[in-house]
Amino acid sequence: MENILVTGVNGQLGHDVVLELEKREIPCKGVDVEDFDITDAKQTEDYIRRFQPTAVIHCAAYTNVNGAEENEDICRKVNVEGTRNIAEACKYLKSKLIYVSTDYVFDGKGEAPHNVDDPTGPLNVYGKTKLEGEEAAKNNPKTFVVRTSWVYGLNGNNFVKTMLALGKKKNELNVVADQIGSPTYTKDLAKLLADMSLTTKYGTYHATNEGYCSWAQFAQAIMAGANLTCRIVPVYTISYPSAAKRPLNSRLSKVCLDFASFQRLPKWQNALSRYLVELDENGEL
Repeated sequence: MENILVTGVNGQLGHDVVLELEKREIPCKGVDVEDFDITDAKQTEDYIRRFQPTAVIHCAAYTNVNGAEENEDICRKVNVEGTRNIAEACKYLKSKLIYVSTDYVFDGKGEAPHNVDDPTGPLNVYGKTKLEGEEAAKNNPKTFVVRTSWVYGLNGNNFVKTMLALGKKKNELNVVADQIGSPTYTKDLAKLLADMSLTTKYGTYHATNEGYCSWAQFAQAIMAGANLTCRIVPVYTISYPSAAKRPLNSRLSKVCLDFASFQRLPKWQNALSRYLVELDENGEL
């Protein structure tokens, strides 16, 4: 009998993972920092041992990429130590662990999609801590590492919501055009994570909506989908320096999903249109 624990339920992905599991009538519980602090080994161990999960889908993370440059200790505590605490508790219970990672574990060089076994080389603190988190997660032998990118969902702030808010106020927006990747809708990713949790196909995977675009192309699609007239002006990353260095190539190869007979996610354009409908129904468009 499945009994799944989902961390980071207050975030975009954790929220939708719980909704997906509930829809399938799979027993689950979503938790966040008010339930237990993942950076506290004893709290984590006590809670997970009491709950006795068959699997933990670990969505909780420190995700403020620029903030991580100034708060490396906090970022590492959450992304590495927190993950290690969860992995150790899962190992003791012989539970499965699904750890959600990021395209930022790569250096973003070249134009070819990164394969799961390509050399890593994170450019910023966030990417480094997520990579270290991957290694910590693997302390549990029954672990899935799932790297994703450019995530957006209903429950929280994201690029789509930011573009919509700015697009209603401005006639023109500068958006970087030399960072290429795949936007990923949390509802689609949640379905895959739920599927994985019911299998024993452990290993490292890449999972994003299909197709690639630049942030500028994504922004243009958002404006068109929301019938906004704001013009998107493509610019280079070098024009907009930020605290954290970003990879230019965030393309991820998803052949790993094919090999394991997992279904790929829909195309990013399809996902965006469904998300805009969801926002509209929620009164947020």
